[in-house]
Amino acid sequence: MPKLKVDGIELEVPAGATVLQACELAGKEIPRFCYHERLSIAGNCRMCLVEVKPGPPKPQASCALPAAEGQEIRTDSAMVKAAREGVMEFLLINHPLDCPICDQGGECDLQDQSVAYGRGASRYREAKRAVTQKTMGPLIKTVMTRCIHCTRCVRFSEEVAGVDEIGALYRGEAMQIATYLEAAATHELSANVIDLCPVGALTSRPYAFEARPWELTKTLGIDVSDAIGANIRLDSRGREVLRILPRVNDDVNEEWLADRARYLVDGLTRRRLDRPWLRVDGTLQPATWAEALAALGGTNPGASLGVIAGDLVDAETLFAAKALAQALGSTLLEGRQTGLAYDTTNLAAVAFNSTLAGIETADAILIYGSHVRDEAPLLNPRLRKAVKRGAKVYLIGPWWDPTYPALHLGDDAGVIHALPDAVVSVFAQAARPAIIIGGGALAKGGLAAGLGFAAKFNLVRDGWNGFNVLHFAAARMAGLMLGYAQAGGIADIVAAAPRVVISLGADEVDWTRFAGSLIVHIGHHGDKAAHQADVILPAAAFSEKDGTYVNTEGRVQYAEKAVFAPGDAREDWTILRALADAWGVSIGFDSFAELRAAMIAAVPALGVEGLVDYGPLPAAPVGARAGGVIGYAVKDRYLTNAISRASPTLQRCSAELIHGQAPAEAAE
Repeated sequence: MPKLKVDGIELEVPAGATVLQACELAGKEIPRFCYHERLSIAGNCRMCLVEVKPGPPKPQASCALPAAEGQEIRTDSAMVKAAREGVMEFLLINHPLDCPICDQGGECDLQDQSVAYGRGASRYREAKRAVTQKTMGPLIKTVMTRCIHCTRCVRFSEEVAGVDEIGALYRGEAMQIATYLEAAATHELSANVIDLCPVGALTSRPYAFEARPWELTKTLGIDVSDAIGANIRLDSRGREVLRILPRVNDDVNEEWLADRARYLVDGLTRRRLDRPWLRVDGTLQPATWAEALAALGGTNPGASLGVIAGDLVDAETLFAAKALAQALGSTLLEGRQTGLAYDTTNLAAVAFNSTLAGIETADAILIYGSHVRDEAPLLNPRLRKAVKRGAKVYLIGPWWDPTYPALHLGDDAGVIHALPDAVVSVFAQAARPAIIIGGGALAKGGLAAGLGFAAKFNLVRDGWNGFNVLHFAAARMAGLMLGYAQAGGIADIVAAAPRVVISLGADEVDWTRFAGSLIVHIGHHGDKAAHQADVILPAAAFSEKDGTYVNTEGRVQYAEKAVFAPGDAREDWTILRALADAWGVSIGFDSFAELRAAMIAAVPALGVEGLVDYGPLPAAPVGARAGGVIGYAVKDRYLTNAISRASPTLQRCSAELIHGQAPAEAAE
């Protein structure tokens, strides 16, 4: 580890560190535009100049200079100050004075650094360069005259997303950043370039001219659009969430966010259920809360009650519904809406045990029945890192482009029982072999087959657990921890034909199978379940309540309430508490704090933020066989839940980027 000095401070830095990283370890702020911790080094903005001895008597780019033994680095000398002022002056030569109308205003790196490191006035009087706007699709707004050619967007697309859609055209002063052939950016992580852009060249098209950063209230939340549990920030003004941004969490989402999670925000205010409804003579009629609860009070189901949980539900709502069912004497709880019925007696067998960060170190990976880019977009960059380290990847299921080399073994789930000799050899010799089982394989008996694969190739060994199940629903793991699983899946509830079925936002269920039951829908959007319900009780969306979520790896995380639910909608637990009164039972809590305390008392793991220890992996069932052509759960990666289906932005993404419809013109 080399020892060096930064502004007279002596320190030791890790081998391979750059001068910029050494300066930051010494507590010095180094301005930069092109450098980013998660991207390769470009060294083309020259803003990070420092003075280094021994070396040539000139400023050097600290981002691209390795730290070495005996260096003396100056970050505050007159030479450095003059050099940074000169670089900033050059950057501003062609940058337009758009700050009052630029969406980046108030959170712009160029603004901040020009104040801190630039000159007080401009000496440039010539005509400025202009660049035509580029087409990057419905999510990314371009004003390329503002571009300073940092190439962060280019490097992100190539290195993280693995899609070569953005690049540099021409040379010198004529250089322009664009998508090739002026096509839209179509991959599932495209909008992350908006966060990366240090100026206002790439901004959010749906968010354009909506608000300034200082107007917004910032709330910590958890993404519910898939089971990764990405850490997000909800920016709201008044009673409306205006945008969703990623938060940094190296263990979960690093600092990226899927387009689906980022842009479902405008679906939070559309198609909302904001008053109770009762079905009268076959037609839904608006009602008051008193009328709805009185109507339900006359239909006390007793033990003949079923509860089906949707994909977006928090753990507190799940526990409250379970407490209501138990008070009535029912155990009919299910969260797997689409009919999955795998064994849940040991939760270690249904978790992502390698962890999202740990899968990067695997050296042989079998993706079994999962379209990772659609079901868990933020996992795919992790798999790309594993491949860069030398991992070999194999796919079972219909082919999809993983953005890295992968060998397709077949579409049938039974292929896992007859792997080619070359594949067997790879897994037999791997130091950290892994399997990722998706919902497509779970539907074909893939869980038992995967356990057999794990036993055959010793996937669980000292310091490593390579057995992984990749869920899609944000509520899945919490639901399984709270017992939302029948032995035969949702078919068991259909067979029981309960008098009353409670839908907790369960919009993916085939409700025609419950024609003889009274369907009570507790949800926030007028989606599929609301059309079939007999009673609709308006609830809060994920942004409108505190909640606990458990992601696919078994990581407990907490989200905070950003805004209030619209109209007469209430938080889910209060609705369930009112139902308990209507049906004359006690469920043991009268406040959210009491509810959370009761939940933690029942399942202590839900009270500790972080990974849950589910214990050892169970033995593989003897003679278990998987079979059948695999089908993926996600048909349209933009329209996967009630909120996203209500989003005009995601509807447009689906139409243009998935189904190839021509972009609508303004007059249309």
